[in-house]
Amino acid sequence: MTAALTNEAARTDVINRLRRAEGQIRGVQRMIEEGESCLKISQQFSAVRKALDSTYLRMTMCFMEQELHQCATPEQLQTTNVEIMLRDMESLLARMG
Repeated sequence: MTAALTNEAARTDVINRLRRAEGQIRGVQRMIEEGESCLKISQQFSAVRKALDSTYLRMTMCFMEQELHQCATPEQLQTTNVEIMLRDMESLLARMG
């Protein structure tokens, strides 16, 4: 069974991030139609890529959290400081992009 994005706050966060990226993509399309310079367009492309990368990271972290909660007992989760581990993992993954 595949994990779904069940945490309501996480789901809202991901949807909002995607909506912002969608708006940025529309902005890039408009810039191309209006004949903006390639430099300005490429800067917007960079912003869109970063927005999508951060959204993908958020989804990855949600998946990891859900899998941990399915595979471990509450006692194991409490004794291993899962929240700290996930926060550290997110920080490390964010630096890779």
